Amino acid sequence: MPDNVEIGSSVIDPAPPAGRPGFDPTSPANMTELAPSGSGILTVAIRRLLRNHRLLSGVILLLLLSCLAIFASVWAPYDPSTPGLAMPRSGPTSDHWLGVDALGRDVLSRLIYGARASLIVGLTVVALNVVIGTLVGLCSGYFGSWLDTILMRFTDLVLAFPLFLVAVAIVGSLSASLTNVVLVLGLLGWPSIARLVRSSVLSVRRREYIESARTIGANDARIILRHVFPNVLGPIIVAATFGVASAILLEASLSFLGLGVQPPTPSWGNMLSEAQSLSTLQSRPYLWAPPGIAIVFLVAAMNLIGNGLDDEFQTNN
Repeated sequence: MPDNVEIGSSVIDPAPPAGRPGFDPTSPANMTELAPSGSGILTVAIRRLLRNHRLLSGVILLLLLSCLAIFASVWAPYDPSTPGLAMPRSGPTSDHWLGVDALGRDVLSRLIYGARASLIVGLTVVALNVVIGTLVGLCSGYFGSWLDTILMRFTDLVLAFPLFLVAVAIVGSLSASLTNVVLVLGLLGWPSIARLVRSSVLSVRRREYIESARTIGANDARIILRHVFPNVLGPIIVAATFGVASAILLEASLSFLGLGVQPPTPSWGNMLSEAQSLSTLQSRPYLWAPPGIAIVFLVAAMNLIGNGLDDEFQTNN
């Protein structure tokens, strides 16, 4: 008799143990049975991180930018909102390494503090996208029938509107602020994750261990949390990583248009907006090049992490 069956009890583990027919060792739901515990998991994770050069490069770059944002008060030589520190729009000097802007504020200090806005928007927006999109995708893919039709038609409706234009219209009609940007992007950017989760759930819900769980009487909530969700977590993580990069670009674009983070609070987008005149673009690159390069580095870091994670999940599957 199998080891995982208790006589006189209805408790049966629907996932067969390793080495027996039907066991899928690459399934995220079953990998914990074969994986080492404690420090062994951390050791394996570090070794795989060191082998994946794209993931390692992205993580290092993101950690550097995150440390810059978290400890901005330590790294920034001046208060980013203090005007009149030097002659307006004067070039780099020993006191102001990247010069000062039109109000005499230190560009380097504003660049360092501006990392906070980009990271806050990127992480918060994607957190909202993932929560809403995952719930919609799980319910639609698992329950199917009329609920699937309603949820997917609503998802298609939201997806039909161009996100950036809708964000411009909504934020423009409201007050331009960081909070409104996060809410609008977070509440409108979930459809792509919902469709991804739904497609993953459709491929998982017919597997043998799901049918076994139903046979022994496991309820839908337990099946979704214990067996379905762990198997769709990988694609969600990869999509969320790329979503952070998209949210950072959207925030910078809205701030460039004056609809995002409002001065004197620094953000890379409004720093670019303040340097958009033709004379500034031609003769004062120290005002627009640093925030532009910072945006490129942060987006590149998130894309490298996303590609690296995708490689890892593809290898496991």
